[in-house]
Parts: sequence; C-alpha cells; structure tokens
Amino acid sequence: MTSLGALLDSREGKRRLTRRVFATIADRYDLITVLLSYGRDRHWKNHLVQRAEIRDSERVLDLACGTGDLTLAAATRGARVVGLDITPRMIQLARRKPDAAGVPFLVGDMTALPFGDASFDVVTTGYGLRNVPALDSALGEIYRVLRPGGRFLSLDFDRPRNPLVRFAYLAYLTVVGSALGWVLHGDPDMYRYIPETIRRYPGSAAVVELMRRVGFAEARHTPVLLGLMAIHVARRDEA
Repeated sequence: MTSLGALLDSREGKRRLTRRVFATIADRYDLITVLLSYGRDRHWKNHLVQRAEIRDSERVLDLACGTGDLTLAAATRGARVVGLDITPRMIQLARRKPDAAGVPFLVGDMTALPFGDASFDVVTTGYGLRNVPALDSALGEIYRVLRPGGRFLSLDFDRPRNPLVRFAYLAYLTVVGSALGWVLHGDPDMYRYIPETIRRYPGSAAVVELMRRVGFAEARHTPVLLGLMAIHVARRDEA
C-alpha cells in the first residue's frame, strides 16, 4: 500500500487522497473543525468575512467551501455568493443548511474554475490552499476570476517557522488526529492527513510570494493563534 506521505508528494496522489479523505469525513467535518481549532473556527471565519469588507450585491466565490460556513456568512452581507467544493457530499450538506436557500453550491476543482475571467469581486477559502494539489495553479485561477481591484482572503493552518514549535504542533496534531481517526472512522490516517499536509506546506510567507508571482499587487498574511494559523489577504491591482 502506498504510504500517506508518498501520496502527498505527488500532485496526482494528493488529488486522489484529498478526494478520498474529504468524502469520508464530510459528515463529521463541522465537528472536526471545532475540535481542532479549540472552538475558534467560526470566530476566525467571521473575522475573515469582516476583513473582506464585502459590500451589498458584490459577487463572491467561496472555494473549498465545505459545508458552507464562509459562503453563508458572506451571503448575510448581501453579496451574491457561490460556494464551490470538489467533494459532492460536502455540497449536499451545504445545501441542507438552514440559510442555504437561494445560494448556489457547485461541485468543482479550484485549479480549473468553471467561471469566466474577472467574474468576482471577492474570493474566499477556508482550509483550501493547503489541500490543493497544485497551489500555483489554484492561485492563478483565483487571480484570473477576480475583477480588477478584487480581494482574495484565505484562512488555513500554518507551518510554524520555529523548529521546536513546529515539532510540538505537528506532534500534537498527529496524536489527536490519529485518535480521532480511530474513534470516528477506524482509520488513523484520516486526520493524520492534516499534519502531513502542513509538513509539506510552504508556509504563510512563501504563499505571499506565490501570490505576488501570479500577479497580485498586494499580498500579506496575519498570524492567528500565535502563528499556528494564518489569514492571507491579497488584492488584484486596478489596471
């Protein structure tokens, strides 16, 4: 059997693994995000939506939308929002949320977005960039579908730069993730996936450089939870 690490080290392997993992955990996704964020997940997502400064009638695309938390939070601002996720079960669950009526949720791949150029004023994602198998392609697609002056915001786990902090953080996630995987799915690899993706994630500063490389005029990140998480904010220039 191919190891978890070996699958994550290839784009196609990570693509297959990501689809399998999220299809398996979809029904418990909301619970897991609460547990692994110490109950702060909803607060961070609301903070991201506030920082997006979404205005009435703007078009917003929420990528890797999961069960729709960010999507529906943006919709409360009066925006015309679309949620997109690669996992069909996530989309089914998002459509069942009490406030989801009238909000379109689509199955799709964030490395090949089914939208025209300059279609959206704002793009958001929660835990999307770390999971995508081709980060450069995803950022290029996000830049393409944003209108001039459009904003992109991302919330995700980060890869701490301090080696000791990183070791302790990944060890904690590995132990807790393995236990949750056994209890909820009978498979420790289900949530060991998270620390393994963090090990391979370039980190928030490197993601800022990738954003600038694909064309974003402004890009920065803000540490969250003492740098264990990060919020990225980028803007396409007006030209």
